[in-house]
Amino acid sequence: MRKLVLASTSPYRRELLKQLQIPFVAAAPDFQEMIDSRVAPALLVRHLALGKALSLCERYPDALIIGSDQVFVDQRGQTLGKPGCFESACQQLTQMAGRTHTFYTGLALVDSRSGEQQADYATFSVTLRALADQQIVNYLKREKPYDCAGSFKIEGLGIALMEKLAGDDYNSLIGLPLIKLVRMLEQAGLQVLSV
Repeated sequence: MRKLVLASTSPYRRELLKQLQIPFVAAAPDFQEMIDSRVAPALLVRHLALGKALSLCERYPDALIIGSDQVFVDQRGQTLGKPGCFESACQQLTQMAGRTHTFYTGLALVDSRSGEQQADYATFSVTLRALADQQIVNYLKREKPYDCAGSFKIEGLGIALMEKLAGDDYNSLIGLPLIKLVRMLEQAGLQVLSV
C-alpha cells in the first residue's frame, strides 16, 4: 500500500484521520500560511491545503499526501483566526453569540509520484446561543480553546455554546472533511474499505 501522509501537526486532524483505520504518518508541512481576507474563503482554504500537501512532496516522493486548512468567517463576512489568548477568545465569542457563522475547510490530496492533485473544500455553519458574559468566561476558563478558529472546540464543551449546526460533514467543522477525503483517496486508488 502507498504511504499516506497527513501534512499537519494538528492533534484534531490526526484523531479524525485515525477514524478511517488506515496507516499514516503525520508530518509538519513546510509552508507559510498567509491568511488574506481579500481572497474568497473557499479559494483561500483550497490554496492553503494544497500548499501544505505540496510542501512535503520532496520529503515523501512516493506517497499520497493530505493537506487541510480552515478559516472561520463570522456573520459580517470577516475572516477570524485562532484567538491565541483569553482576551481575544472572549471578544470573539461575545461578538459571535446569538448569530450564525461559517467554517470553510480546505482539503487537498497530492500523489507525489505522479504529481496528480485534487483540491476541494467543505462548509459547515454554526449558530451560537445567546450567551451571558459569565457563561463565555466560564467556558473559556474550562476549555481554553485558544488554538481553535472561532474560539471553541465543538468536540468538547463547545457544544454547550451551540444553538444549531448545519453541514454535510461534521468532521469538516473539526478540521478534516472525511467524506470528501474518502472519495479523493478512492479516486487516487486507495479503497478505504478494502485496506
